[in-house]
Amino acid sequence: MVSANVRDALATFVAERDWAQFHSPENLAKSITIEAGELLECFQWSTDAAADRVTEELADVLTYCLLLAERMGVDPDEIVLDKLAVTRAKYPAEKARGRSAKYDRL
Repeated sequence: MVSANVRDALATFVAERDWAQFHSPENLAKSITIEAGELLECFQWSTDAAADRVTEELADVLTYCLLLAERMGVDPDEIVLDKLAVTRAKYPAEKARGRSAKYDRL
């Protein structure tokens, strides 16, 4: 999912600015939430948000998520696949297809 090229570019960017000192898990989680709010703001008054602004805010959210994964020592690909397996068990396709109900109501 996340290429080594992207991870390396992000690590270089942070190192060049000596910003890792500010990247505690708490600060990164706060930053994810702040940037997610900015992403949501794109849709505040219309469902037809500007694609370039959505892309920019989405990049910010993903960047902080990757930084948090790195700080926590977890592999983003692995944790997404692990969570997908858990969610797949909660929402079997034959019960959940086309439905938005919570797993305990399927």
